[in-house]
Amino acid sequence: MTTIAASAGTPELVQPRRPVAARVAVLLIFAVCGIGVSNWVPRIPEVRRALDLSEGMLGFALLFPAPGALVAMPFAGWLVSRWGSRPATRLLTVCFCLVVPLPVLAWNLPSLAFALLLFGAGVGSLDVAMNSQGVAVEERYGRPILSAFHAAFSFGALGGAAIGGWVAELGIPLPSHMLTVGAVLLVVSTIGSYWLLPAHADAGDHGPRFAVPSRPLALLGFIAFCALVAEGAAADWSAVYLQEYLQTSKGLAAAGFAAFSLTMAVMRLAGDRLAARWGPVVMVRLGGLIAAAGLGFGLLAAHPVAAMLGFGALGIGIANIFPIVLSAAGRVPGLSTAPAIAAMTTMGYSGFLVGPPLIGFLAELVTLPVALAVVVLLCGIIALLAGTIVPPERADA
Repeated sequence: MTTIAASAGTPELVQPRRPVAARVAVLLIFAVCGIGVSNWVPRIPEVRRALDLSEGMLGFALLFPAPGALVAMPFAGWLVSRWGSRPATRLLTVCFCLVVPLPVLAWNLPSLAFALLLFGAGVGSLDVAMNSQGVAVEERYGRPILSAFHAAFSFGALGGAAIGGWVAELGIPLPSHMLTVGAVLLVVSTIGSYWLLPAHADAGDHGPRFAVPSRPLALLGFIAFCALVAEGAAADWSAVYLQEYLQTSKGLAAAGFAAFSLTMAVMRLAGDRLAARWGPVVMVRLGGLIAAAGLGFGLLAAHPVAAMLGFGALGIGIANIFPIVLSAAGRVPGLSTAPAIAAMTTMGYSGFLVGPPLIGFLAELVTLPVALAVVVLLCGIIALLAGTIVPPERADA
């Protein structure tokens, strides 16, 4: 919104100052989340050996972060609506940093499952709070900036995984590593969160505290669901596809997910500028088509290079879809921003939860390449539903 100021007797339009410090603070919180989530991943094999877990037992424990996140997300939406995203983000960042070391402190399978449940709850609740603050900052900028926040998470995750692998190579004990990570992230995020937008920016929104999905919100949620099914499939099945079906080495098999992760992170850096130029509808439609065509080509060619290019194209295509639908959810009429984002995040992460097992179940019935073709279909559906990102009267604007 513009204001009018008189200068030498002449009215002048003055643009409000953009909250640059708040934007940097949100970028920092997203990066902290990515670093914390990924730092322990390279050390999962050590946790398995320390607790003497079979593959099935470890797999059972790794199921628990998802329900923890899904249960915590609506609560976080209520908390943001009541208090505002600043105090909620500051509180939930502290909670997240405190749960980061818990998985490596477990002493048996039940304690590991419970630790991962709390870990998932910490990640999921912080996800809602920091995205709510991100939407509030974006509204004050008057142009898309949400994809850059998700890029910070992606690059934080890449950096955290690299740090975790390096520390593992040095032989630093698990508790020392993760307790240090949690402590450093707590200090950094506590200082950085000082510059978040004040609580009154989005506290006490009118509307329901919990969002029952309306048709517009449900359609946005389905787009998010499809995008995160694709992300989960790339994370869990790209290496399996390359190694077992295309007979690549273990190192080359890992390159499929690396290509996906890198193209997603880089594309998110450019996502805000492209969304401002082309609009969210074109971005989502084009993203769905690129993802479907790229992965489809990789599966049909059945060659390692084509497969890596296909997973890279999948990362390019879906990189900005989730940030765009989150931003759109925050503008759905009749709903408070935080509960709408909580509902959107819950529906989206449901896809991340059910997608990989669904791919595995279908692979048992048919083959893994055919099962991965479901991802191609879902990306095509995203392209078809792109027009629901904004109301019809704004779609052509």
